[in-house]
Amino acid sequence: MSVNVRIPTILRTYTGGVAEVPAEGSTLAEVIQSLEQNHPGIAARVLDDQGKLRRFVNVYVNDDDVRFEGGLQAATPDGAGVSIIPAVAGG
Repeated sequence: MSVNVRIPTILRTYTGGVAEVPAEGSTLAEVIQSLEQNHPGIAARVLDDQGKLRRFVNVYVNDDDVRFEGGLQAATPDGAGVSIIPAVAGG
């Protein structure tokens, strides 16, 4: 399955400044693996040392928060939009 992944500004150094990149996979885990193959280093910014989604990184498939849709096993249908959104702190 081919999806379009929206890359936040802070991670665009891994994609050569590109804001949206294609990736392959039928689950979020496969999509992240595809991203890592084409943009080395990006997975370490999305996943923690145990291979789970980082606590302060939100990921959506279309409009659905993957934390409520199976996490890394969330389905990524063909043509879906995947958004990586780092949490922002401040006051």
